[in-house]
Amino acid sequence: MTAAIIAGAMATEALAQPAPRRDEFYWIGQTNKASVVINSEEGLLDPALAPRIARGLQTVIDAGGRPGGRRPNLVITFEPLLIEAAGVEATLIHAGRSSQDMLTTVRAAMLREELLRVAGALHRATQTMIDNAERHRDTIVPNYTNGVAAQPNSYGHYLLGHVAGLERDMQRLRQAYARLDLSPMGTTVLNGTSWPLNRDRMGAYLGFPATIENAYDAAQILAAEIPVELGAVSTSIAIHVGAYIADVMTQYAQPRPWLLLAEGDGNTYVSSAMPQKRNPGLLNDVRRQASMVVTLATGRTIAAHNIPPGMNDPKSVADNVALTAGTTRLLEQWDRVMRALVLSRERALEELDLDWTASQEIADVLMREHRLPFRVGHHVASVIVDVAKSRDYRPSDFPYAEAQRIYGEVLHEMGLPEGELPMTEQAFRAALDPAAIIRARATPGGPQPAEMTRMLAGARARLAEHQAWATGQRARIDAAIARLDADFAQVLARAN
Repeated sequence: MTAAIIAGAMATEALAQPAPRRDEFYWIGQTNKASVVINSEEGLLDPALAPRIARGLQTVIDAGGRPGGRRPNLVITFEPLLIEAAGVEATLIHAGRSSQDMLTTVRAAMLREELLRVAGALHRATQTMIDNAERHRDTIVPNYTNGVAAQPNSYGHYLLGHVAGLERDMQRLRQAYARLDLSPMGTTVLNGTSWPLNRDRMGAYLGFPATIENAYDAAQILAAEIPVELGAVSTSIAIHVGAYIADVMTQYAQPRPWLLLAEGDGNTYVSSAMPQKRNPGLLNDVRRQASMVVTLATGRTIAAHNIPPGMNDPKSVADNVALTAGTTRLLEQWDRVMRALVLSRERALEELDLDWTASQEIADVLMREHRLPFRVGHHVASVIVDVAKSRDYRPSDFPYAEAQRIYGEVLHEMGLPEGELPMTEQAFRAALDPAAIIRARATPGGPQPAEMTRMLAGARARLAEHQAWATGQRARIDAAIARLDADFAQVLARAN
């Protein structure tokens, strides 16, 4: 294992254990704590009343933390418990607040943490794929287009192509997170309040770096579009997972696949009737989960469609968390697939020699090194493939003399001056060698060794930056909560 892989594993471990889920009850409690602290310090709440209200609030929170304790998830069902514990004066902290801005804040805080869970799972899956890409940077396999073997490639290069897609998924996630990570508190219902609330301080206590600018936007527009954007992020991830799984699944239709799941450990299962079968259960599970994520994501769009601003249809915490939790599970399952795959280098090379995926290189060499028009060289290669398939020749045993004959016939057919095949037999064989083709690639972003080294380093650096971002977001939220709890504890201490 290389030092880069070890370092990546350590970074992945840092994101492996997300914080316990904080539910609506928790965040309603935190908004109430913030209101007690801020309003008592800024003249909106009599400081003499604050300790008694704080003690009642803490009583409700403590009771909700006990087994079977009541944990209401709405402001209007939380408040009666607070009144019971602290008296009706406790509702003085409701100055300038509404259940709309409070619940919008609660939902944003919860979805913000859900997105960080998705980010952690996305980081781990990407890390595994990069590690596999490095491990297989020199493993030559067939690649396919339109469901047909097309060209040889390194499996590592193929995987880095998928990594690029996952990097865009992380970018989309971070962009969605930035729009979600804004505090709606203090916007009340539609147009704010006559109370001079300190919205910036309230947002900071709840871990938000800034507030939503327009009070109408907060609960009426943005709150309805965020679930749709989360659906788009999840859909993109599911499409990438599904494409990869479909590619692996094609191997299971072959009698001798070059890529398989390791048997056992829940990866595969046997048939009840056919002894030879090893069904790829894990692949089926991941594909099914990807379809479920797309279903849930589409539902977020349908729920938000064709309704007046402010309606609750798309705002359901349960529905939105089902989407993010389903996406997290999908990524965790995909990561398991990538760890369970077994690739046979020898069988992959054999597969390449069964087909003519390297034939384009003949046309490229004839044009690049001998200035033959590409379409002429392409026709030479095409006729070689036709003859080979009709006579069951493989690239490794195709007669050089036959290639010379075909070259002459194509020149005559296309009205060009007669000439001999300008490629020596050694050059002809090299043009059909998949490994040589990979090494000779000159395109930036190709599978040649130097480019693989560059791209692997870049992928690891970008992944590390994403990991640092996610870790930083968690740290900022936790630090804000710690500050709020400490300041609230000071108010609470005066009640004793």
